[in-house]
Amino acid sequence: MDKNEILKKSREAKEDEGVAYTEDRGRRYGVIGFCSVFIVIMLFNLFTGQNNFVPYSMFFAYMAAEAYGKYRLTKGKSLMATTVLGAIASVCFLACHILEVLHIGQ
Repeated sequence: MDKNEILKKSREAKEDEGVAYTEDRGRRYGVIGFCSVFIVIMLFNLFTGQNNFVPYSMFFAYMAAEAYGKYRLTKGKSLMATTVLGAIASVCFLACHILEVLHIGQ
């Protein structure tokens, strides 16, 4: 394979490595920011006596969505289990929040 063929194949590729690297790096900072805010909210709720249904719901929804994205590429069984369990946990915490706000069952 000569230089021109390599360049041609590189140009035909739909994914730019620089863009992929930038997106991955941005995603990493996004996860760090999300987790930092999650911890702050959890601590605030702990000290003010509030429940943590909403932050838990958001955290498990994020975990399920990320695991699903990875599962689609790798087909790992543990990732599918994480997707399903995370989605169930997210829905349950969201349901608890809704029930508490609407004062159902009290």
